[in-house]
Amino acid sequence: LEAPCGNCDNCLSPPATWDATEAARKALSCVWRTGQRFGVNYLIEVLRGKADERIRRFGHHRLTVYGIGTELKAAEWRTLFRQLIARGYLEVDHEGHGGLRLTEECRPLLRGEETLELRRRQRPEQRARRSARPAPGEFDAADAALFESLRRLRMELAQAQGVPPYIIFSDATLREMVVVQPRTLEEMRSITGVGEHKLARYGTDFLDAINGHPATG
Repeated sequence: LEAPCGNCDNCLSPPATWDATEAARKALSCVWRTGQRFGVNYLIEVLRGKADERIRRFGHHRLTVYGIGTELKAAEWRTLFRQLIARGYLEVDHEGHGGLRLTEECRPLLRGEETLELRRRQRPEQRARRSARPAPGEFDAADAALFESLRRLRMELAQAQGVPPYIIFSDATLREMVVVQPRTLEEMRSITGVGEHKLARYGTDFLDAINGHPATG
């Protein structure tokens, strides 16, 4: 809206924000320099300079983006990536099993023609232990567990309605839910494959599953 409505949560209790311009540029540069084919968890490890055999195997420890993101914790980087996807600066490559790609929307930000204010992360640090070995599809152990949890929920809903699971949501949509980890119905609306009808019918169930899972903190 052109002016605050004075009724919703965002107007009555505005969320804390921060200047994420520089951090966002680092994240976008990392996506580009690693070839636009890796998922959030791997990109965060590169940004934070993790000593990892997989990173060395790809030669990404020699990139200029390696280790330039130690100022943010892993959970803070995850929140930033989620918001970059929601704002259209990045998109999830479903055929690439959750890899991230740049969109045209990010060009002005990368060129220094605009700045970016993002919501500050308010959720506590994730305490669940994560496996050091990536699971198939670029998911680590915790995210793979969340993906399976969403698939089970989808199966339960499908059986209750007597329809095939893909009628509820496709695997690609579930993968994007794991990558983005939406916290609200508005964020869920940005997921590919979640139209208004499915948002109204299934949105709350899947949000509850995501927010209540150890993988999301």
